[in-house]
Amino acid sequence: MKKLILLGSLSVFLLNCSKKTEAPAADTTQTDTAVTSTKTADTLNAKSFCYMGITGKDTVFVSIDDNLGTITGKMATKNSEKDSNKGELSGFKSGDTLKLTYEFASEGKTGNKNDIYFLQTKDGLSEGIGDRDPETGTKYANESKIKYAGGRVLKIADCNLVAKALE
Repeated sequence: MKKLILLGSLSVFLLNCSKKTEAPAADTTQTDTAVTSTKTADTLNAKSFCYMGITGKDTVFVSIDDNLGTITGKMATKNSEKDSNKGELSGFKSGDTLKLTYEFASEGKTGNKNDIYFLQTKDGLSEGIGDRDPETGTKYANESKIKYAGGRVLKIADCNLVAKALE
């Protein structure tokens, strides 16, 4: 009986050893498949970006999610000498321009809205500067006259730092 148990254990051990030598080839194929499906899924998932800009003692934090050109996110401006503001971004991407509406709370008022455009580069965001529509005061009067030089410049930032500032 002891010989039978010993032979059975040895057989199981040898079978497991031979399976382990075959296993890496199977794992490599599965890994390649996983990488391919991850790349495919990656193009369908929202991409998140975080930015921060400092001008003097004022700081701007932006977190955006780009879901195939539909943009959502958050923005907060921490001003040193005037009221700060915090709110939600929504809009779309047109070429390399983010055309967003910023709905925010400031000076104790909620529901404030402003159009805000950013030029997105590999290094960060440049805020657009342009005349506002005199009727609304919140929309740009003429999109073709928006200038991206001279506006706030936001650089790519650590998303953990930006998330804490946006809380």
